[in-house]
Amino acid sequence: MSGESWSDRLFGGFRKTSERLSENLTGVVGKAKLDDSTLDDVEDALIVSDLGPAAAARIRARLAEKRFGLDITERELKEAVAEEIAEILRPVAKPLEITAFPRPQVVLVIGVNGSGKTTTIAKLAHLFQEDDYGVMLAAGDTFRAAAIAQLGTWAERIGAPIVRGPQGGDPASIVFDGVKAATEQGIDALVVDTAGRLQNKRELMDELAKIRKVLGRLNPEAPHDVVLVLDATNGQNALSQIEVFREVAGVTGLIMTKLDGTARGGVLVAAAEQYGLPIHAIGVGEKIDDLRPFDPDLVARVIAGVA
Repeated sequence: MSGESWSDRLFGGFRKTSERLSENLTGVVGKAKLDDSTLDDVEDALIVSDLGPAAAARIRARLAEKRFGLDITERELKEAVAEEIAEILRPVAKPLEITAFPRPQVVLVIGVNGSGKTTTIAKLAHLFQEDDYGVMLAAGDTFRAAAIAQLGTWAERIGAPIVRGPQGGDPASIVFDGVKAATEQGIDALVVDTAGRLQNKRELMDELAKIRKVLGRLNPEAPHDVVLVLDATNGQNALSQIEVFREVAGVTGLIMTKLDGTARGGVLVAAAEQYGLPIHAIGVGEKIDDLRPFDPDLVARVIAGVA
């Protein structure tokens, strides 16, 4: 891990949001007491820091309820903002757990091309392996030969079996073969890559519906999870992706990737407030261990600049 801790990389991942929020909160407390003018400034600072208007309004209201008219320092204000951000994030911080019976637990992973979806699948599989679960991958994004090859490379690297077919093959048949193989081999989790193109929502919806139909024949409970991978560098555009993929694929949880120095991690707060979908994990780099369960309190403190 090059001598750099996970929390160090997390600081880097949320630096842009943290710096912007810290800059906007600095000097906000120009008076001894928390008044309407100060609260307006706090709300504006939260919005321009990518936390979104709904989360900003909620935090403003909570600060007013708890601290209105009371003396407050800049540090106390940031601590109070951190606590309110954590209150929004805690309910959605839910690791992806392997609980399905009978096995395997089928996890469909979706997301637009370029979001880091295929790499995230390998990292997620590695997380499961760290908990001593048997994992198999299925290369269901048959639209792109590169996606099949990339997933194959990752499967070899982490020592996981993979089910794949030719480019242009039927994704539903790949998933069918994957579930059969995973069942026969006693695998705990089957993690499935899926097409990431959204140019034709109807085509993607039909493809996913076919996969669901095939899965239903083998296990009525499958897929157990539909995880949307989001690119944090997209900022507020990530929210529109949640909206579309919820409609198309029935998203059950989120993973946020690419939380590096160019990311706008505040969008996690906006997503939590607006959609309430579980956030299973966040990724802050390209290494296999750079995907970790989502820690709402640490993230809240990093965003508010008090970690």
